[in-house]
Amino acid sequence: MNAGKYLYCCMSRYCYSYNCQFVIWLSVNRDKGYDGVVLESWSRWAVYGALDDSELRNRALQFVKHLGKTLHLTSSNLSTHHHLKLIYVVPAPRMKELNNQEFRPEDLLQLADSVDGFSLMTYDFSGPQNPGPSAPLSWIQYSLKTLLAAKGSASHGHSHMIFLGINFYGNDFLLSKGDGGNAIAGRDFIYLLDKYKPSLQWDEKSSEHFFVYSDKGLRHAVFYPTLMSLSLRLDEAQDWGTGLSIWEIGQGLDYFFDVL
Repeated sequence: MNAGKYLYCCMSRYCYSYNCQFVIWLSVNRDKGYDGVVLESWSRWAVYGALDDSELRNRALQFVKHLGKTLHLTSSNLSTHHHLKLIYVVPAPRMKELNNQEFRPEDLLQLADSVDGFSLMTYDFSGPQNPGPSAPLSWIQYSLKTLLAAKGSASHGHSHMIFLGINFYGNDFLLSKGDGGNAIAGRDFIYLLDKYKPSLQWDEKSSEHFFVYSDKGLRHAVFYPTLMSLSLRLDEAQDWGTGLSIWEIGQGLDYFFDVL
């Protein structure tokens, strides 16, 4: 799928009546000349417990299906032959035994005819409470194998609908005196390298680069993508036949585009 202009929608809670929501989204799409909607709702519904209830979980799936079909029946203001699209953002599996809150292979199959692609959030693996890599390669491989199952299976035939999440940002984690940290963009990464002159290290387990530095007696660990780490992830996407979902373009370094 070619890149286009999409309305990004993030739902904070479960929506029981969605006709009014659709009217707003369709209106914005027409007014702004967007190509469709990128919807993030699954992780929000999980937080609010909607996915633990079988009835609500089914209604959540029906919501996405209905939105996709509505968009597909709606022409953009640019051309009557061009219909609006739906990209659905889904969390990457984390548990070996998938629970109701996880997005599962059967969910992908149920939505496949109603959406135009799935943006798989294979980033944010670590956080301030558990400092570490942003997107371990082994986790990415597990996520793809779990969602697409074995090659030759029904779900594997939808690998072209997956947009593998690639982070162009990194994280600066505080290792001393409690937890803490924040996301960093390319300019922050360059600034830290220039100021502290740390030694860049390769983590074999996650296939990511990182470095450690100290500031005012506090130790920090910085994980940020490099050409090497990006190349390995792009190879994985190519092997599976998936697309890419970059979060986000403006946060990376200019030479990241050399490997795309």
